[in-house]
Amino acid sequence: MPHTLAHATPLSRDALQRRIESASGPVQPYACDYPAGWDTGRHHHLRHQLVFATQGVMTVATPAGWWVVPPQLAVWIPARLEHALLMHRPVKLRTLYLDERLGPSAQPRVVNVSSLLRELILRLMELPAGATAHGAGARLVAVLLDELHAGPPLPLHLPEPDDPALRRICTALRKDPANRDDLTTWGGRVGASSRTLARRFLAQTGMGFAAWRQQARLLAALPMLAEGRSVSVVSQEVGYESPSAFIAAFRRSLGTSPGRYFTRPANASAT
Repeated sequence: MPHTLAHATPLSRDALQRRIESASGPVQPYACDYPAGWDTGRHHHLRHQLVFATQGVMTVATPAGWWVVPPQLAVWIPARLEHALLMHRPVKLRTLYLDERLGPSAQPRVVNVSSLLRELILRLMELPAGATAHGAGARLVAVLLDELHAGPPLPLHLPEPDDPALRRICTALRKDPANRDDLTTWGGRVGASSRTLARRFLAQTGMGFAAWRQQARLLAALPMLAEGRSVSVVSQEVGYESPSAFIAAFRRSLGTSPGRYFTRPANASAT
């Protein structure tokens, strides 16, 4: 039998926190199947967390921004960072909590789950936490950390600004990605000039308004595509004038077409 902290129903945040923080060893595995629509609410851990799902699509929300996580990817969440997970479909979560002294980055990031990384995660899920402190278990952890270092961050992050006016605009666009209002229109609503808003967008998110909105649309499209909706329907839902424009933007950002994104080999053997 696996030693993973596996649960048929999700633990409460407090119960999970107690189990994680009281466990021995550098790596604590946790497996649980979550229903569609489950929202963990904002919380944090004293360990780093590698969030991975063998099935389903999640959004990871932090004060600094949003990440969308399909099954072939994972998110690194640093220790003590406030975050929430929202499950867009039924999710088979297979996550690792790592000692605060371990880890590739003090910043959250999306990482590609190679075949090797996937097998490392699933093998570590089967080990008791104490077994990762020495011997073969410790070597598996070392290779896991090497794999996390190996790949560059992936473009599935939507930065969140601090400015209240910008946050109001961003919240509205996340709720309605098809909205096509320009910054002049938004400026009239939030009481700022379009030039001021444009300057603040770039300073606080590192992106211009148009680029931020396109990123928001693409990230909003991923859960819809994962549900099996057609490209033509999704492109309209997220505000593109035509499916071809959506496909071109998707390919530029994510390197493949929307129709192929969820049929890549990394998903083929998900358990």
